[in-house]
Amino acid sequence: MSRVGKLPVQIPSGVSVAIEPGKISVTGPKGTLTQFTMPDISIKQEGETLVVGRVSDQPKIRSKHGLMRALLQNMVVGVSEGYSKKLELTGVGFRMSLTGNDLKLGLGFSHEVVYKLPEGVTAAIEQNTLTITGADKQQVGQVAAEIRALKKPEPYKGKGISYQGERILRKSGKSGKEKA
Repeated sequence: MSRVGKLPVQIPSGVSVAIEPGKISVTGPKGTLTQFTMPDISIKQEGETLVVGRVSDQPKIRSKHGLMRALLQNMVVGVSEGYSKKLELTGVGFRMSLTGNDLKLGLGFSHEVVYKLPEGVTAAIEQNTLTITGADKQQVGQVAAEIRALKKPEPYKGKGISYQGERILRKSGKSGKEKA
């Protein structure tokens, strides 16, 4: 039995689950998320919990068991609490601003980079920190990764967009001496 798959998913108050053939929908205060259900994986609602099961012990089915449970857990947490990622902008002259659904970034290129935020994801800027929030964990992580990819932190001065708390491995310059 999968260690992750056998754990029940607790449904908090204010969250409703609709199980249909082939898909499952979770609705809560932060929105609605829908996920297709994998073949040979069964999902049952027992009171205030969701139980994920499987029909056989074949390796392919076993591997999907824990994945389906983890996806359900992420959906329940997303519609009740939401997810967020924080990005830090480091560099002299680098700036960012938010107008509507467009994130404008001045990253030292000859032009401003405009990133359109997808539906279901919001952003907030506080000084040099960008906070991305949303109900879908996968979408929040993808948006954060796409924004970070616009200007990755470089190893010599550390300029660029990095996750909050990310440790950037620094290199010494031409002289080969360690500079702090």
